[in-house]
Amino acid sequence: MRSTDFIHELRWQDLPTPVQNQARRCLLDTLGAAIGGRQTQLARIIHSFAASVYAGQGAQLWFDGHTVSPPGAALANGMVTDALDIHDGYVLTKGHAGAALIPALLATVGLKPETNVSGQELLTSLVMGYEVALRAGLALHATACDYHTSGAWNALGCAAITARRLGLNGDATRHALGIAEYHGPRSQMMRCIDHPTMLKDGSGWGAMAGVSAGLLAGSGFTGAPALTVEAAEVADVWADVGSNWLILDQYFKPDAVCRWAQPAMAGALAIQQTHHLALASIERIRVHTFHEATRLSCRRPQTTEQAQYSLPFPVAAVLVYGRLGPAELTGPALQDEQVLKLADRVELVEDQAFNARFPAERVARVQIETGGKIMFESGEVQARWDTDLPPGDDDLREKFRWLARTTLSQVRTADIEATVWHCAELPNATQLVSLLASPEDK
Repeated sequence: MRSTDFIHELRWQDLPTPVQNQARRCLLDTLGAAIGGRQTQLARIIHSFAASVYAGQGAQLWFDGHTVSPPGAALANGMVTDALDIHDGYVLTKGHAGAALIPALLATVGLKPETNVSGQELLTSLVMGYEVALRAGLALHATACDYHTSGAWNALGCAAITARRLGLNGDATRHALGIAEYHGPRSQMMRCIDHPTMLKDGSGWGAMAGVSAGLLAGSGFTGAPALTVEAAEVADVWADVGSNWLILDQYFKPDAVCRWAQPAMAGALAIQQTHHLALASIERIRVHTFHEATRLSCRRPQTTEQAQYSLPFPVAAVLVYGRLGPAELTGPALQDEQVLKLADRVELVEDQAFNARFPAERVARVQIETGGKIMFESGEVQARWDTDLPPGDDDLREKFRWLARTTLSQVRTADIEATVWHCAELPNATQLVSLLASPEDK
């Protein structure tokens, strides 16, 4: 099937039941990440920026009350979703699709007010966006020598969603994809790993670029071809679109830090829980892992971003708190002396065997030495909720409530959860958009 045909012709009944369920799982999980991210300084800055610079009509800043243009909403909501680093991802692209796709999806619901967008259409568009974005990511990684942020390729999924919502013809859709590929943020991921800031993974810019690309193409702006879609050398990436559903391989995060740190966190927790270690008895924590994870070397973070792109700090923090969300990665928690003393005892060791298995597998082995010179070992571990042992529906719903409860009322949290979970039954998706639009209520 041609990519442009897939973008416009996919229907709800074409989706296998597991794909339909995964769509609502991804939608709920991403909105939970956005609710948690709303508590960060990044969110406050980008919302103020979008309200002043992207003022307009047609879309909303989530949990804010401001109405802005669709590209502005995609930018701000995408950056807020990316802020807490607890959204879904895909191992082979070393990045994230949903953090851009869902902001773009909901920002474009009102582009054609005369056309009703049902819940089934909303979820179908989301699945289509995942399939386009992830394949664009696979194609870009296969043909580019640099390690780029997710915005470089998830922008194409956002452009596809916008093209579908506008009802663009095949030629205009090709131009939308080409514009998004050309202007998607081809930013340096490892720079943000080595020097963590609010730049994050480029998903907000990818969402804005993708929505803008669709709108431009609808006005006659040209930009085709998108080489990650149409080049002969990536044809195999697109050959199974519509039959092999990459959305099913999304992983989910139980903690709000870089996925590369999470195998080590899982190993440390397993040792602590198995051997009932007192924190005061821990003298050294040695983490054997792959090269990219060893680059997460910050021990005493001063900002949320430095804490999220660290390995020593979250390993120490998860031993103290058991789970890492907004409260453990912002404000006074960054100066918790118990956590910082443990973080200073973490040693990072690059393991060549683990390097060879990256990115398909992200593996660590943890050793904890106690005061009595007793060494405890985790063995090889992967992150909790990895793709071979994913969270169940109940796990993801509990995670959503955990992230929402410090920002939203219990009633509103329950309303959003129920609306997402029964999204396929909605006659009009604006019901969900309205639930997200009003300011925080706690």
